[in-house]
Amino acid sequence: MQALIDWCKAAPLAILPHHAVSRVVFWLTRRKGGLVTPVIKRFIAMFDVEMQDAVEPDPSAYSTFNEFFTRALKPEARPIAAGEDEIACPADGRISALGPIENAQVFQAKGKHYSLATLLADEQLAEDFKGGSFITVYLSPRDYHRLHMPIDGRLLSQTHIPGRLYSVAPHTVRTIDGLFAKNERVVATFQTQHGRMALVLVGAINVAAIETVWHGLVTPPASKAINRWSYQEKNEDNRSIELTRGAEMGRFNMGSTIIAVFENPVRWRVDMGEGDAVRMGQFVGKLPKP
Repeated sequence: MQALIDWCKAAPLAILPHHAVSRVVFWLTRRKGGLVTPVIKRFIAMFDVEMQDAVEPDPSAYSTFNEFFTRALKPEARPIAAGEDEIACPADGRISALGPIENAQVFQAKGKHYSLATLLADEQLAEDFKGGSFITVYLSPRDYHRLHMPIDGRLLSQTHIPGRLYSVAPHTVRTIDGLFAKNERVVATFQTQHGRMALVLVGAINVAAIETVWHGLVTPPASKAINRWSYQEKNEDNRSIELTRGAEMGRFNMGSTIIAVFENPVRWRVDMGEGDAVRMGQFVGKLPKP
């Protein structure tokens, strides 16, 4: 019965013009005017948004809906895991899945897996991540929508992979095979003292933009081709892009999903699993000592 309910919810979304809808949302969420504050207040009430953690808790202080949606939080509101070799959760949300990468496949939902090579759009990189671990965090509309580093890392590359924009709500994840590897996404790879790490920012319907702190807006504009950027070389100041654990690395301009993939196996917290609520910075697992 649950499967039928999930299908009935997900099926109508498949025929929508995903990108066209999302571009309209992009435009609307950046409009200024007298309706902005009432819409924000309604959204807060509808989704029970915790404004007390925001640097600016007053809804009327935001000139656009997007400013509100990507609001900053007080630093003390999200303590960052500080133990040796600990992984900090990259986002507020709920754990969609976590565990080992087996046979180059990543667990999506009960009975469903997807190809890591397809997700990353890189056969060799996927091969290198065999035997590693992953965690998938779903961000609902009520959550904080900036994304942060799970561990210290030096940026190696960024890849934008075009695709569909299916909803990533739990009922859709349970219904559509290979959902995260079908949707538009941005993959950022990092070198860490524990091996490589990839952070996959998955787009979704109404996710009107994906940004990274080093690039700015990655999408839109839309592209039909995979675009790759290398950051192996140092910049004009002879510096590489290095981000510490807990530092902001990107943001969704509406809610979606982030997948963190680690080259080495992770010992995830035994008291944490699928469906559990998490906060950015929270200790979720531990990597082996380098």
